[in-house]
Amino acid sequence: MLADMRYGEPSSPERVIQLGDARHGKFAGNLSAFCRMLRRAGVPVDASRMALAQVALHHVGLASKVDVSAALEAVLVSREQDRGVFRELFDAFFRDPKLANKLLAQMLPRAEGRAKGPKRRPRVSEALSPPKAQTKPQGEQTIDLDAAMTASDVARIKAADFNQLTASEYCLVERLVRDIPLPLPVVAARRTRSGSRGARIHWQRTLGSAAQCGGDVVALHRLQRRHQPLPLLVLVDVSGSMERYARLLLAFLHCATARTQVGGRGLAVRRDVFAFGTHLTDLNPSFRLADTDDMLLQAGQAIQDFAGGTKLGLSLASLREHHWRRLVGRRTLVLIVTDGLDTGEPADLEKELAWLKRHTRKILWLNPLLRFDGYQPSARGASVLHQAADGMVAVHNVTRLQELASAIASLLKR
Repeated sequence: MLADMRYGEPSSPERVIQLGDARHGKFAGNLSAFCRMLRRAGVPVDASRMALAQVALHHVGLASKVDVSAALEAVLVSREQDRGVFRELFDAFFRDPKLANKLLAQMLPRAEGRAKGPKRRPRVSEALSPPKAQTKPQGEQTIDLDAAMTASDVARIKAADFNQLTASEYCLVERLVRDIPLPLPVVAARRTRSGSRGARIHWQRTLGSAAQCGGDVVALHRLQRRHQPLPLLVLVDVSGSMERYARLLLAFLHCATARTQVGGRGLAVRRDVFAFGTHLTDLNPSFRLADTDDMLLQAGQAIQDFAGGTKLGLSLASLREHHWRRLVGRRTLVLIVTDGLDTGEPADLEKELAWLKRHTRKILWLNPLLRFDGYQPSARGASVLHQAADGMVAVHNVTRLQELASAIASLLKR
């Protein structure tokens, strides 16, 4: 019985203990502590949700732990990626009636050879660990933001897999990836501009300068082709296995592909971004926003199949039928961000990838599963995608994202 476990005294069948009744138990305080622990794990929980949780438990009662877990999950969790974190924290928090002693025990020296506990997510482990005591000498100036990190910490954060980050490290990396540049290769455009070199003479400017010199042609001005960055088509997988990577990669792409430097000038990049899971979602309205946080918020509201399955073939068919005008001739560079765990038919995926390959310049597969040594695309969908893609690059940490620009350049050279 959950009530027997978390209250100060066991409840008898003939006496019903009301939630939050300070005369009989301490469940209200424990519920508040549990909500604060959820916040430490990165789950957005405010005071209104905490009050709503107490109301929900008044209705379902405390007789069944399963009912309590379902009620709290319904009112405290609003994102699919937080459900697993909530369940692990609930099991850990409401399992031992002396949780405080358990947390304090983690501060004691660990004996060698002791039994290992269940493997938890880094966000859950960080939330369950006792907060570090911070002592400040008297009279010391308050520091609002301390960005100092040791060289070893920076190296560890850059090499850490996105899926193994704690909640605080995840927030830090999300800020770091926004500053990673992605200089895109440039190609010659069809339009021309006045310059010192070129096969064609700019007669209008040449004759205009001759009129200023009494009719004498002093110099021949020429027309040279403009240069522009390659147009981008980005497809981001938002299935359950990609939940820890999708948000970071969307933030990275939003900042890195906004503008690129061409000849000392910042030029806007033509980009089209789509999210795919069980169906295709157009994220271009979100990517038009200047602020990355606003983009992530609007994109999260637009994506309805987050943490579901992956059907890349069906999504590419929707792209071919409804958004084929987004492809600029055969110049578009396609970036497919996925782990390749497709659940659709391989024949449909092969057909749609063949169409996409005919109408684009190159297809680059950004695969976070390359973090494993000896990875082979043995799954049916991954095998088809591997054969159609012109290259495959790892994007599972900050270091790999910093190397993405050179990988794209080497791909186009081939």
